[in-house]
Amino acid sequence: MRTRNHEHWLRRAWRLLAGSSERKTIVLPAAAPASRRQPLPKPTPANLRRFSETPVARKAINTIKDRIAGMKWRVQAKPGTARRDAEQRIRVLAANLQAPNPEDSFRSLVEQVIEDLLVSGDGAIEVQLTPNPERPLLLWPVDATTIRIYAGWSGDAEEPRYAQVTPWGHRVDLRDDELVYIRLNPRSCTPFGLGRLEVAFETISWLLGAQEYAARLASNTVVQFALWLQEMPPASYDKVISWWQNEIEGTGRVPIIANLPAKPEVLRFGEGSDRDLRLEWQRFLMRIIADAFDLPPLLLGLEQDVNRATASELVDEAFHTAVVPTARLLAEHLTRDVIVRRLGWEDLEFVFDDLEIFDQRAQAEIDEILLRADVLLPDEVRRRRNLPALADGWGALPYTQRQARVQNSSR
Repeated sequence: MRTRNHEHWLRRAWRLLAGSSERKTIVLPAAAPASRRQPLPKPTPANLRRFSETPVARKAINTIKDRIAGMKWRVQAKPGTARRDAEQRIRVLAANLQAPNPEDSFRSLVEQVIEDLLVSGDGAIEVQLTPNPERPLLLWPVDATTIRIYAGWSGDAEEPRYAQVTPWGHRVDLRDDELVYIRLNPRSCTPFGLGRLEVAFETISWLLGAQEYAARLASNTVVQFALWLQEMPPASYDKVISWWQNEIEGTGRVPIIANLPAKPEVLRFGEGSDRDLRLEWQRFLMRIIADAFDLPPLLLGLEQDVNRATASELVDEAFHTAVVPTARLLAEHLTRDVIVRRLGWEDLEFVFDDLEIFDQRAQAEIDEILLRADVLLPDEVRRRRNLPALADGWGALPYTQRQARVQNSSR
């Protein structure tokens, strides 16, 4: 801690000597017009979580979340920075991430963080060091909607940057190195991110209203017609309604109307078809929701105008526009905030294996071409697939050297 304080004061002294002690622009002017020393709350609607539990929104969230949580991952040395004990630290860190805390696995931890990212635009992980060298970290998922940010944070390592405020008013201050705070769609006007569900918030509200109306109409709870009785006196209206409700409605009996001055006329308010359910309007809203999540409408169940050729292209597009950016954002924060900043291991990084390998057959063909061209080594390809290195050092030799050895041994 003392070393960090010394570094902080040295940086401040250097800025003073350079003549630029403070930044010229104002920190978050729209978010902190008054007190900069109070933690700022995120203006999240109260029913945002509730909307995430509706079928269409849940389908969009799970399409992205489950794909990332199920990816293969690894801890590796950064190119050109490997140290002697890198393999040992990689083994320790990988085992630690498999069980980040006594309650969660890596997948359950990642699922909770990505859920918050997609819903509210922010994900949070509490990071604590332990005295156990075989388990140096404890990672805890944190409800990102309870995190407040000190807009006037000076950059001091010992000064709290975040605060968790519980619904009953309890506040816990956290230093910058104690919390991994991930923002989706960061902007300069606010310290908070923008979730994909927040973008689709109004559209989901409209869709729920349209679905409720269609459900009432389909279940016959909304009357779509009226009876026109030309010469019936108004005093008899209540008698006819009461007779219909008590004797006919819900009984299955055949109604017989007699002794009327004129034949009753039925006035219909709708067409009596599926157009009354506003299905096209609902499909349009689902397309807007898919756009908010960077997904094609196909993945939300809209299969019109889709054939086998276009379907594969749409799925591939969804992977690169919705899954890959979110997965890389999470991997970058795990590398920078956990491995480098908290542990101080600047030569290691966290990566997802499946970000670039979407078509396994195509990737295998590319690997074969690169192996024959001496661009890749067999051990590099095997390491990417979490396979052990080849025995006797064969995996560390390029293709031409292996072929030369085989020819020499055959002679």
